[in-house]
Amino acid sequence: MVVASGDCKDAELGSQANAFLGALVSRPEQDVLSAEGFSERLFPQPSKSYEDLQRQLDTAQDHFYENRNAKAAQLVDEALQQINRLPVGEARRKLFVSAQLLHGINYRAMSRQKESDTAFRNVLRLQPTYALDPDYFAPSVRQGFEKLRREMNQTRKVKLSIRSTLPTSDVYLDGLKVGQSPMTLDVPAGTYDLTVVKGDAISFPRQIQAQGADTPLLVDLAYEGSIIATPFPCLTTTDGSDERTLSHAVRLGGTLGVEEVIVVRLERPSSGPKWFAATVLNVEGGQKLREGGFKTQGLDAPAEALSALVDFVTTGRSPSNLVVMNSNGRAPWEQPSTTDKNGTPPASGLDVSAPDRLTEGVTGTASQSTPGLRVASYVLLGTGVAALGGAGVVRLLAQKDVNDLEKRLENGRIRSTDQESLRLRDSLVQKNNLLTGLLVGGGAAAATGAVLFLLSPSAEVPPPVSVGVATDGDGFSASLSGTF
Repeated sequence: MVVASGDCKDAELGSQANAFLGALVSRPEQDVLSAEGFSERLFPQPSKSYEDLQRQLDTAQDHFYENRNAKAAQLVDEALQQINRLPVGEARRKLFVSAQLLHGINYRAMSRQKESDTAFRNVLRLQPTYALDPDYFAPSVRQGFEKLRREMNQTRKVKLSIRSTLPTSDVYLDGLKVGQSPMTLDVPAGTYDLTVVKGDAISFPRQIQAQGADTPLLVDLAYEGSIIATPFPCLTTTDGSDERTLSHAVRLGGTLGVEEVIVVRLERPSSGPKWFAATVLNVEGGQKLREGGFKTQGLDAPAEALSALVDFVTTGRSPSNLVVMNSNGRAPWEQPSTTDKNGTPPASGLDVSAPDRLTEGVTGTASQSTPGLRVASYVLLGTGVAALGGAGVVRLLAQKDVNDLEKRLENGRIRSTDQESLRLRDSLVQKNNLLTGLLVGGGAAAATGAVLFLLSPSAEVPPPVSVGVATDGDGFSASLSGTF
């Protein structure tokens, strides 16, 4: 897969990235994900406009009035597939509701009551106060619609909790804006189309299952919103962090199931020529395999240089007109490095598989590094302790449910009509599963950490590790932090 990084609105970057992809695709031995395939898998685009889809629904309505119900149902189904690909918002939701209502009355005319009720519920589940226009819907249809409304009002709801890594993001379900993150919404159980938006950042459209008593969701909009599919696959960079960009590229490759990701970009040093550079990343291991580039100017890259760069990224060969950054040096487009207070130049490589977030901002002199096995043992021991501590908290929380349930039992049995007892029973089942997982996982982590501790050489200065467990009465959290 080829993805650009930088200013995704830069015409020069887009032109040269497209040319690079074209040169790569032209090699018959290369299996490359096309720009169209990239867009289809992450951000499926509709093949019809709003106006085309509205005309298709009008045609389906004509078929309904002419008793060609099967043809009407087919047209509505096809329209819904395209409507769900439209950008979220009021226009999409209006088409969605029109299609579902037409489905409802059309299936009713075909004596397919179950399908008709499902279509009407798809409107009411997010808009419980929606009313049918008496000028367009017969009294019998409106009566059935009102009956469904009453049934849905009495149906037990699922607590859908949605958070985003970008706060106050707009949350859309089935194209309808339902609030801003973080938010909790009571909805009927079922499948929903979810999209989270903040400014130009748009999440991958996804289907979610709202089920059980609670469905918590976290959308990493900082990552998903940095990806643009049109006019070219691109990662938007705003903070200038090469490490974060490459980490996002590796993660994107995993999302799409490719083996390697080639990140192309324009490097503009403060002095000297401009460069078109390409970095090859291995997705499974997260390693940077190689990096190279050539001098460029203008919108179009030299064909000979593009061909040479493609040769390099696919085979590792270094033609004379291609500059390659080796493992011990710096790329020619990078600024001269400065030394730290100890006179040591900073390292030139990036570890995209495990970016170090814990040591950012830490000052002081460098100490001797802790051996790898000893670090792993501290992490596993800390994780094990946190999991076992969490198990204790879950046990305490479960005891309260046990006490409450025992008070409601009749002759040791739960009444089928006692909803609160059924809720307590379900809660105990969930806590029991969580408790078992924490005990097994915590015990395994602690045991493995102890073994690694005994096998690893001692370090002069052990890494500081902090383990914390906290509860708020309704749940618990466990954390592990440290500097390695």
